[in-house]
Amino acid sequence: MSASNTTKVKRASPGFKLSKNIKKPTAATLKGAIQLAISYAVGNLSSKPDRDVLMQDFSLVESVFLPSEGSSLTPAHHYSDFHLKTYAPLAFRYFRELFGIKADDYLYSMCKEPLIELTNPGASSSWFYLTSDDEFIIKTVQPKEAEFLQKLLAGYYMNLNQNPRTLLPKFYGLYCIQWAGFTVRVVVMNNVLPRAIEMHYKYDLKGSSYKRRASQKERIKSSPTFKDLDFQEIHEGLFFDAETYNALMKTLQRDCRVLESFKIMDYSLLLGIHVLDKKVFSRESRLDSRKGQKVLYSTALESIQGTVKDPAIVKDDDTLGGIPAKHRDEKLLIFLGIIDILQSYRFIKKVEHSWKALLHDGDTVSVHRPSFYADRFLKFMGTVVFKRMQTLRGTSSRRKKNYFVTARSASQELLSPHNVQQKEEKKAQSMDNIIGSVSCEQAPSSMSTEEEHLENSEERRASCSTIALDDALSAVARSLSDTDIDVHLV
Repeated sequence: MSASNTTKVKRASPGFKLSKNIKKPTAATLKGAIQLAISYAVGNLSSKPDRDVLMQDFSLVESVFLPSEGSSLTPAHHYSDFHLKTYAPLAFRYFRELFGIKADDYLYSMCKEPLIELTNPGASSSWFYLTSDDEFIIKTVQPKEAEFLQKLLAGYYMNLNQNPRTLLPKFYGLYCIQWAGFTVRVVVMNNVLPRAIEMHYKYDLKGSSYKRRASQKERIKSSPTFKDLDFQEIHEGLFFDAETYNALMKTLQRDCRVLESFKIMDYSLLLGIHVLDKKVFSRESRLDSRKGQKVLYSTALESIQGTVKDPAIVKDDDTLGGIPAKHRDEKLLIFLGIIDILQSYRFIKKVEHSWKALLHDGDTVSVHRPSFYADRFLKFMGTVVFKRMQTLRGTSSRRKKNYFVTARSASQELLSPHNVQQKEEKKAQSMDNIIGSVSCEQAPSSMSTEEEHLENSEERRASCSTIALDDALSAVARSLSDTDIDVHLV
């Protein structure tokens, strides 16, 4: 290779491994090679029979050489010769099937059109690609991250079996492409922020405050990604109804405990906000954007509720899976997911935390031990970012409750059999005394006259009880009608 055809690389991007004198592939070449590698890996896997996932499947790595002229097992292509490694192919096939992704649909999404390159606002400088149908994100990862993901697969498998409704990243494949002197590792994940709907605000939230403000370079972008301190200045809080808030926080709590059990920290919540009042999308554009939707539990709304069993049900949904929310007088749609979960609390992270803690408040820096990180993350999300719409009742409600208690006590007292019997006995004795005194002064009356007196006395007693109860309830009703005023606050 001549010197004119080589480029000396001083610093490789994370996820790539380059020798000092190797020509770096163009973006189009890299995207094409990724598509070819994935199509071959998935197509080759289709010839293998379905079976249960075994423990050794999580650590399995398949390697194949793909020459440009092709072979009896591999197709010919116009790229340079390269090696392909496919990590845990059977395990990832199970994950794809769990979310309703068929092999043909997966290949169609990956290879129908060229991948779309996305910008990365984070510090990792990883490269991101998006499939043309908005379904999948392809991200380059470092060797340590790829190795850590493979170690996570058994626990990841268990978590998905227990609950596929999660805000954690959904991994669909892990691949490694090796040219002569060039190595790139990519992971295929779900897409959190759909392009079909404009995100008026984007946030990368960790729950920490040290250096958690978007840089000036990021702010001048057409679609900047803000951070924790920016959120508190711009939005202050997003309000949900009680049921949605509880479902969202329950999902976040469950996911954070899973990450804590794997000793994972430094993850983020990617949050996209669409303001409904700012732009109205045509129904035709929405339907076109949802055409071909294949992945179950891929949207934020499905991830926290899981009520949609068939993706076809949500094709006409104007929200595109966003969670309804409010901010002041604005109606919003929220899209979110937990990202960057491949950072474990290794020795280097412990050293980083110790060093930053010497210079700043240790509790404000992003890197921290997993248990503290999860608690701080949940507290920030549950009190600062997400808030519950509350219904507050005034003092009139307490008075109303007291009136009902009084009415209930009065009615119980009037209708109590024991009290009624005692009052009837007293009144009967009084009537007997009156009748006895009259009998002494006058001639004895007949039995029919005594029966008439008894009947009249019973009617009077019944009417007295009824009148007393009606009067008590009428008074309560009049009081309630005067004071029954509820105040609803958001």
